[in-house]
Order: sequence, then C-alpha cells, then structure tokens
Amino acid sequence: MNGEVITDIIQITLDWLNSVLIGSPALVTGKVLDFAIEVRGSENARIVKIRPQYTSEATGTTPAMLLLKMSLGNNTTFGDSEVNYYTRDYIDLVNRPLPISYHARYAPNPSRYHILMEDLSASHSPSWKIKPTLAYGCAVAQALAMLHAHWWGSEKLEAISANIPRTSEIERYVAQAQAGLLPMLSEVRSEIDSSWQSVLMNVFQYHPGKMIERTFNSSGFTLIHGDVNPGNILSPLNGDGKIYLIDRQPFDWSLTTWLGVSDIAYMMVHWWEPNWRRQLEIPILRKYHASLLSNGVSGYDWEQLINDYKLAAVQSLYVACQWCISPEERRSMKWVWLPQLLKSMTAFFDLRCSELWTLRSNPCTIIR
Repeated sequence: MNGEVITDIIQITLDWLNSVLIGSPALVTGKVLDFAIEVRGSENARIVKIRPQYTSEATGTTPAMLLLKMSLGNNTTFGDSEVNYYTRDYIDLVNRPLPISYHARYAPNPSRYHILMEDLSASHSPSWKIKPTLAYGCAVAQALAMLHAHWWGSEKLEAISANIPRTSEIERYVAQAQAGLLPMLSEVRSEIDSSWQSVLMNVFQYHPGKMIERTFNSSGFTLIHGDVNPGNILSPLNGDGKIYLIDRQPFDWSLTTWLGVSDIAYMMVHWWEPNWRRQLEIPILRKYHASLLSNGVSGYDWEQLINDYKLAAVQSLYVACQWCISPEERRSMKWVWLPQLLKSMTAFFDLRCSELWTLRSNPCTIIR
C-alpha cells in the first residue's frame, strides 16, 4: 500500500496514513485514529494539509499537521529530483535546512510523485514579503553552504551518479533559453535601452563558452537547488530561528550540478532590488564563503568565488529569455520576467560581467 504514488485525495485513507507513519519518528507507538484534510493548490503541484487525530497511547513527535505534496507532471517535466532532495541527498546531514519528510514515492511514465512532510506554516512562511536584510541574506547563505558542502566536488557527486555538466548538457541548457531571446527582444524593444540588444546577443555568443571552460576545474561544483526564489525560502514568523529551503524541482534541461554560488546569485541578482543587492552582496558572499570553509570545503578561494558569482549572475538573463519561448507565457507572465530582466541587466553592468569574456584562463586540471 505505501509503495503507490498518491495522485488523488481519495487515496488518502487511515490505512495508508498508518502504514507510512507507524514506526517512523512521527509515530513510534499507537496509530492515527482519524484525520481531516484541506486541499490547496500551487503552481506545480497539489497540496493537501492533513490533520491527524492520534490514539491516546500514541508516542513520537505526533505532528499536529502534515503536508502532502502531489506532483502530477501535467505540462511540466519534473523527474525524481524533489523526492531525492527530501529522502536521499541530505538524509544524513545533521540539522539540515529542510522540512522532515515522512514518506515519498516517485514513478515515471508519466512522471509523478508525492511527498508527505511536516507542515511548518505555524512557525514559518514563504519570504515574499520580506525585505532583504544582512541577517536574512546571511541566514540563507549559511543554509545553502551547508547543503552545498555536503556534495562539494566531483568525488562526492559520483556517489549519487551525478557529474559536472558535460558540454552537451550546457549547450542544451543554453539552447532552451536562446529560443526565447529574439521573441523577448521584440516584445520589449520600446521598453529597454537600444544598446541592450547587442549586449544580450554577445551574452549568448560568449557566455556559454565561459561556462564550458569553467567545468575544466572541478572546484566549486556541487548539487544546487536551482530556484532559490522567495517562495522557496521559509522564514521564521517571529524573525528568529531556522531558515528552510523547499521545492527543488528542476526541468529536464536544467543544470542540477553547477557552481554552488549560482544559488546565491539567483537569490540576489534575480529577485532583489538593485540597491539592496549592491549594499548586501559582498558581506553575504563573505558569509557564504566562510560557511563553506566551516563545513569542510577547502581549496576554493575568495577570488574564484567572486569570478564564479559573476559567471552565474549572467544566467539570470537566461531565465528571462526562457519565459518568452511560449507566446502565451511571454504575454501573461511579462509582469514577472520583465522586472527580472531589468534587475539582471543592472547586475550585469554593475558587476562588469562582460569582462568575463576577456579573462585569461588559469591553469587547471581537466576533470570530466
């Protein structure tokens, strides 16, 4: 029973709940006597809140509320990455910044999965309404550094059959974005500086080669989250406490192993107002670097991190282009991608990212 993927609330039964909870830290003894559910939706999944009622002799953490996430694939292509995120990749990492998962299953063809996890809504909320501060940024940086250090370098990645991206994987990733470049430029021609067109064309001409070149040195590569947007950062309601990182859902063309600092770049370049980023990015990057070192990373110096941050910052331009592949999304989601484009271009100029094309390569060992 507990081996099937839950795709409909009709499958949530007392027998199923007891089969997945009994014997776990949630329910050491006793059982679930009854439950109530509340159905919610999200962009890429269906969310069900489950309120269990336990027998009087029940022991364990006996969570008052559980969250069941059901991802049915629909029009997007998600594999087993999120199931692995909660149940495999960091399961032996002490104090990991992830909600506790009590049960999860994935099945292919068609891709679908469910994850039963703790509900943190009583103590945490997504960070959409939070104005970035140094304390907030450093807390996220520390959480990311903990995750990144756990899979830092090609030797660790091999344990889960992950690899530093090959040239073909980077080319596929870039091609996905490039399909939206000309449609995006056509859509915003009257809304952006006329010089931006040539800048963006140069990005697609030169930046992919620098990404490929960077893979010749394995230092800095790890499993990444890939979508550290404010909605995937759960912040404590009282402002004091642990940060949680949720919803790792890469597309089939996404880079799932990449430079760890790319998660920091995406958080600040893609989502923060430029004035906030300018004020906070260096101290937050310093905290991230220090946290990597304290989590056991070695041989990754500050200069390399800064160059990697600049390389990764350019990738936010690709995200804006990806929104513009579909004519429908290009129009309906312009309120999302246009501000992202403006923020990303501002960072491109602030960080002088075009200088990446002219940097001389450092001697390195090719590790593929």
